[in-house]
Amino acid sequence: MSLTTEMVNEFNLLLKFPTTSLMQGLKVHNDAEPDVIAAAKRLFDKGIITLPDGGYLTDLGHDLIEHAQVVQSALTS
Repeated sequence: MSLTTEMVNEFNLLLKFPTTSLMQGLKVHNDAEPDVIAAAKRLFDKGIITLPDGGYLTDLGHDLIEHAQVVQSALTS
């Protein structure tokens, strides 16, 4: 299975979330690129983030970001 453009956009947005504190989140503004806005909505629909325009990572989101960071690190080294 190949990654779709939508999956890559979700992956990239997920990697932008801060991971140093559970009290930090991300806001996707309404003037952001349409693909970023759509990615945020899909992540929300999947239960990965708390709001359709960002918010905080859910427990699932925290698990996924750890894996995403490993993949990113492996592909950039």
